[in-house]
Amino acid sequence: MLTAITRQVSPSIVHCELTHLPRVEIRYEIARQQHRQYEDILTGLGCQLISLAPEADFPDSVFVEDVAVILDEIGILARPGAASRRSEVTSIAPVIGEYRELRAIEPPGSLEGGDVLLIGMKLYVGLSGRTNSQGFDQLRSLAESFGYSVTPVPVKDCLHLKSAVSQVGPEALLLNPSWVDRAVFRGFQLLEVDRREPYAANGLLVGDSLIYPQSFPRTAERLVRQGVQLEPVDVSELQKAEGAVTCCSLVFEDGGRR
Repeated sequence: MLTAITRQVSPSIVHCELTHLPRVEIRYEIARQQHRQYEDILTGLGCQLISLAPEADFPDSVFVEDVAVILDEIGILARPGAASRRSEVTSIAPVIGEYRELRAIEPPGSLEGGDVLLIGMKLYVGLSGRTNSQGFDQLRSLAESFGYSVTPVPVKDCLHLKSAVSQVGPEALLLNPSWVDRAVFRGFQLLEVDRREPYAANGLLVGDSLIYPQSFPRTAERLVRQGVQLEPVDVSELQKAEGAVTCCSLVFEDGGRR
């Protein structure tokens, strides 16, 4: 069974971290409604949902993906590159600890889960403004001990690796070639976003379905033509906080509680 950990939208989301987007009004109640619809899709796709209470002191805490990386063997507590987000790790650690033995990224390393793309036994790790080389080295050491291959991927002009590329099928990736070098992903079927939709590369693959934002219709049409089964969702308010569909959940195989 798949388990999905989410956290409800913080009432302080209007004070979120922003790097590449201008600050505009975020309508909190609409953001909450959109997030509930996102959670409904997860449960509809068969996930056991763990919906955590909102954290008023942490504006970005709805984006739970960034604070951990969950492998089959261990859970790795991240150390966000944004200092304002580091305390988010403390409250989620006991939840992940019910399912996995825990390890942690230590200073001076920084690592955010949005920079980690896991495909089978391959980990692609973005070197971004939020994940540094020391964080990468620590993750590589942990993952390689369990047989994973770990590849560094330089990222430019966007927040995280998964802003630029995400998995949309068993062997298919969706990417923005302006933000990441497609040559890194040689061997996969590579689909490109419509150039008028540069932020469209982020989708969340759950089973055979792709949870995908409604705001990128041109790229969605390309995906449908390739046979991708879409589960559209409106996350327009969360996108104003530089969020995307992968970063609103931690989805993993529940091999049984520890």
